[in-house]
Amino acid sequence: MAEMERRILVAVDEGEESMYALSWCLKNLVFQNSKDTLILLYVKPARAVYSAFDGTGYMFSSDIITTMERYSQQVADCVLEKAKKLCNDIENVETKVGNGDPRDVICEMAQKLGADVLVMGSHGYGLIKRAFLGSVSNHCAQNVKCPVLIVKKPKPTAGNI
Repeated sequence: MAEMERRILVAVDEGEESMYALSWCLKNLVFQNSKDTLILLYVKPARAVYSAFDGTGYMFSSDIITTMERYSQQVADCVLEKAKKLCNDIENVETKVGNGDPRDVICEMAQKLGADVLVMGSHGYGLIKRAFLGSVSNHCAQNVKCPVLIVKKPKPTAGNI
């Protein structure tokens, strides 16, 4: 029987939750010497659109905008490098960087890359925060065509702090 070749998409960001989800995925879903391809996706927030003046009347020069874009790329590189270090035993690892609203970009990339499963962490926001900020994982679970695995990081207990 031929070994399955899966495309496993893992959304990563700066938070501990996504790195925990990646670690969980590596322990429970991806196996050493498998033919699976692990795709690490980082989504840079949409670049703010600035007019010549910001809201206070100060001008943003092209140097400042270039510096902000460079910083955004450095954050993406840093997050992906940290994630790749966790994957050192996995043979087929790809990295992708998207731009825009993470909810939309993750859904689009899952479709475009032909993901067999999407793995993502949950920030564990309560009802109020989720109502204002929205839940990326919930949006993806409702809109992605492939199965979505949402990994919650366990909360520390009194004896486990």
